Amino acid sequence: MRRLIRSVSRRVTATDRGAAAAGQAAGVQEDPAEAPLHAGLDVMANPVLLVRAASLRIVYANAAAEASFAVSRKSMREMALPELFGPSEELAGMIESVRTRQFDVRRQDVVLQRALQEPSHAHVVVGVLEATADTVLVEVLPNEQKVRSEREERILDLTSANKELIRNLAHEIKNPLGGIRGAAQLLEFELPERGLREYTQVIIKESDRLQTLVDRLLEPHRHPHIVSELNIHEVLERVRLVVLAEFPNGLEIVRDYDASLPDLRGDKEQLIQAVLNIVHNAAQALADRIAAGDAQIVLRTRVARQVTIAKRLFKLALDLHIIDNGPGIPEDIRERIFYPLVSGKDGGSGLGLTLAQTFVQQHEGLIECESRPGCTDFRILLPLH
Repeated sequence: MRRLIRSVSRRVTATDRGAAAAGQAAGVQEDPAEAPLHAGLDVMANPVLLVRAASLRIVYANAAAEASFAVSRKSMREMALPELFGPSEELAGMIESVRTRQFDVRRQDVVLQRALQEPSHAHVVVGVLEATADTVLVEVLPNEQKVRSEREERILDLTSANKELIRNLAHEIKNPLGGIRGAAQLLEFELPERGLREYTQVIIKESDRLQTLVDRLLEPHRHPHIVSELNIHEVLERVRLVVLAEFPNGLEIVRDYDASLPDLRGDKEQLIQAVLNIVHNAAQALADRIAAGDAQIVLRTRVARQVTIAKRLFKLALDLHIIDNGPGIPEDIRERIFYPLVSGKDGGSGLGLTLAQTFVQQHEGLIECESRPGCTDFRILLPLH
């Protein structure tokens, strides 16, 4: 990076000396960042921008930037950096620290929020050009795949650990529960006063509630995996009807289906349960918008190609998105939503998303989530064999 910056700086100095002299004679101040010396930057694979540090105005973009950001270079030269990437205190802070020479080069992973697009993860390198103190070079290295791979590995490790923990814990709980319930029933028969039996009933009912919770924890491991050919849109339509029956007013479920999707092999009931858990959670999170009459859930299906799941490459995969316009997942639990017993709503069991992830992983797939206020997007990837 430093060699690149010095090389560009030397070119700016050498080329602009003659041009600047001619420009000054004509009363025109030449912009060194606009000189025709950046052909070397155009052959770089990563997007590179030259930015005025004080105003954050983009004065140059290479061909890779044009292709990556889907904005013409001419348009970018009329934009400020926040217009391209959205307001970013991290990026502005990097540029300011380089401009004031606190650092020669800054590197940092940042999240770039472009208008009308999902947030993207990138490793950004910012360096000052030695010959032009107010111009910084910004190189953007997309690391979406790296971030996704690391997140996927964490989810798989977490799910595997949770599976063993849940199974062992559930079995340890079941035996004493049975003893507590049985003892409460025997005690109830021995009590002389009927009024005292309400206490034993509390013990029995709470034991039953805990037994139901344990059964739900063990559910994915009890039933056989029944595989058959199925159409994912039949699954989504079943879920849609169930949820709309519970929320008939104020909620719109938009179908954005790719009709060309092939059938997949899977357990239909498990997939219905997995999708239903997510959609039902979304509907409950939309309570305020349902009351206002503008709640919306989008069910979107697409084909994804050359997808890596659990370090395995699949030529084709189902790319299913469940998107709602609710308040978003609270930040304090956003990284833990697939943990057992973690819930963002009062009275929730915290098992819905855990079970959904388990069911999907039994189909060699994965559930991911991106959330911010106004948009929560659960993405289910399932291989199409």
